[in-house]
Amino acid sequence: MGVLVALTAGLVFWITGWALGIGSFDSFLVTIALVVGALAARAVGPFLKQQLGGE
Repeated sequence: MGVLVALTAGLVFWITGWALGIGSFDSFLVTIALVVGALAARAVGPFLKQQLGGE
């Protein structure tokens, strides 16, 4: 779910940035960064939960 939220927020930023004159590629890089960050958090989450003593 978090990845979908990051993708949606990134695409909103991409369209808004493009409309305001920021380069479309630069705005798209922000979208990619958000999605990659969400995927990394999802991948590392179970390991961190185990290391911190969660169930």
